[in-house]
Amino acid sequence: MTKRALPAYVYQKPKGLYFQRRGWPTVRIDAAPGTAEFALEYAAILNGARAQPTAATRDFNALVKSYLASQRYAKLAPRTARDYEKVLDWVRATIGHLSVNRMQRKDVIRARDANSATVRFANYIVQVTRILFEHAIDLGWRDDNPAKGVSLLKSDRDPREPWPTDKIAAFRATASGRALLIFELCLGTGQRIGDVLKMRWSDIDGDGIKVVQNKTGAHLWVPITPQLGAVLAKTPKVGATICAWGRGKPTSYRGAADLIMAVRRQIGAEQYDIHGLRYAAASELALLGCSDELIAAVTGHATSAMVRKYAGAARQKARAIEAQRRRE
Repeated sequence: MTKRALPAYVYQKPKGLYFQRRGWPTVRIDAAPGTAEFALEYAAILNGARAQPTAATRDFNALVKSYLASQRYAKLAPRTARDYEKVLDWVRATIGHLSVNRMQRKDVIRARDANSATVRFANYIVQVTRILFEHAIDLGWRDDNPAKGVSLLKSDRDPREPWPTDKIAAFRATASGRALLIFELCLGTGQRIGDVLKMRWSDIDGDGIKVVQNKTGAHLWVPITPQLGAVLAKTPKVGATICAWGRGKPTSYRGAADLIMAVRRQIGAEQYDIHGLRYAAASELALLGCSDELIAAVTGHATSAMVRKYAGAARQKARAIEAQRRRE
């Protein structure tokens, strides 16, 4: 199409049509000339509704702003979004002024290593920048993803362990009230503490409890174990949430952690934390011979890899016992 057939300030380039006017940002037009869609795009540009960052302003501040307005971000679970936002704040404060197109793989590695004192955050930098670069590719700002393939750091901390049966028995024999209630909810349902503390009496459905996981958005119905059922039957309904206290105030994460820690100290179980109860639930199911699919039906894990992480040691133990029995 010749320039004469195009409206003012619209030019045909090798990669498509572009709006170019002195003092205005250059904007690509996606619709075909002569169509109603083209007319709408052109009008939107003239009205300032389609202003986009120019090549000179395609920095990380602009990329983060675009990502936060995207469907890619909107579909995140609330918990995941909050975790990502910590890194996005770091991106804007640290490299926000830098050009997205100039970032190289070595720069991602350097950023990861500079934050290695906090392994989890350093790895999140790699993971979130990887997503940002994918968004940049979608926008046409880059053709590659320099964060793709960058390895994550390994923590020097001992891996989290599930609660052993003797410590579970000791906790049950020692604890009472909300501490025992929170313990049985975590162990019985296999859910994260954040989801446990949000459970409401109205979520109890027959012999099970309905769960919407904050981190994954997964909807589950988890049968209530006999131990949990016995504790629930003795728990007064003082508020909407099951773990409410006083005049119906929900229990906070810190409040729950303090209650559990007080008992952990009494029974010598300091090394086993609240999240370890989720491991313990998966391990118990694995020892009973449950498949990855059956374990995930309770815990809500999205992948078999995560199920194996939680239940791998227990499953190995069960298989070893079976193997040794055959030797007999």
